Amino acid sequence: MEKTMNDILNRMLNHEVLSREEMKQILVGITHSDYPTEQITALLTALQMRGVTVDELLGFRDGILETGVPVPLDCDRYIDVVGTGGDRKNTFNISTTSCFVIAGAGYKVAKHGNYSATSTSGASNVIAQHGVRFTDDIDQLNRCMHEAGIVYLHAQLFAKAMKFVGPIRKELPFPTVFNLLGPLVNPSQPSCQLLGVANLDQMRLYSQVYQRLGIDYGIVNSIDGYDEISLTGDFKVTTNRYERIFHPRELGFEIAKPEELVAGATEVEAKEIFDAVLENRALPAQKSIVLANAAFGIQVLERGEKSIEECIEIARESIDSGKALATFKKFVELNS
Repeated sequence: MEKTMNDILNRMLNHEVLSREEMKQILVGITHSDYPTEQITALLTALQMRGVTVDELLGFRDGILETGVPVPLDCDRYIDVVGTGGDRKNTFNISTTSCFVIAGAGYKVAKHGNYSATSTSGASNVIAQHGVRFTDDIDQLNRCMHEAGIVYLHAQLFAKAMKFVGPIRKELPFPTVFNLLGPLVNPSQPSCQLLGVANLDQMRLYSQVYQRLGIDYGIVNSIDGYDEISLTGDFKVTTNRYERIFHPRELGFEIAKPEELVAGATEVEAKEIFDAVLENRALPAQKSIVLANAAFGIQVLERGEKSIEECIEIARESIDSGKALATFKKFVELNS
């Protein structure tokens, strides 16, 4: 296999792009320990310098899903809400909270997440804070989807390939293609996704990826650099059906201050904000931010057939009625 990787690296030096199948085979080879660390490091560096293509990204995705643990859920339409991370804003768990609001409104959710890499609290941190035990037991996951309307898929249990590149990623001083893969490797392969990205280049890349995958999607970016709808200013949304810029006041929201989005300094502080939103006692800005993100997720699930204003009201009712909180309590009960 070593010669093959040498050939690949020489092609990359000649500015050639790799096919989806080639990238998949490289990823599978990595999990078989076919390549020395130096060659994998060179490949990741070359990809980062040149910029990854849609096919290359999809090839690595195919390899991660093929070498990982699949999650066949007994449910035909559900969503994942996720951010790319890395915006360095240390926001509270907006995507995760939004997932429980969406589930509380009666929709199905398969949230894929991990421990935080860059902020106080990632999705797995805040969920573990409530005593939840992560599982890859398919029967338990399906029972949870059936009874609570939401499952949580802790990435480390499913994406077996990631442990092979973890040490290399830690040593490199820059993000790699694997930072782009997190949102694309939900092992249940949902047909709907709401993705937050930190810049418009990523928005374009993921739009092309989702179009190739043929799923219903929404991609959001706050113009001031948040990888979610922050309500701190204008934000852009791209879906299968439209692309436009919104201003918070158009949707009935006040402008949020950056300090109102911060997770705090500890996991316990992040957990307190998460709980406060679901218990309907959060700061108005914190609740509004979750409502906005949940609403665009609901609109994706509804195939764009409901206006965003209608979707905001559906999300609001989920919190105000206590259904979001009841959903979360049921989820914790089933997974403790």
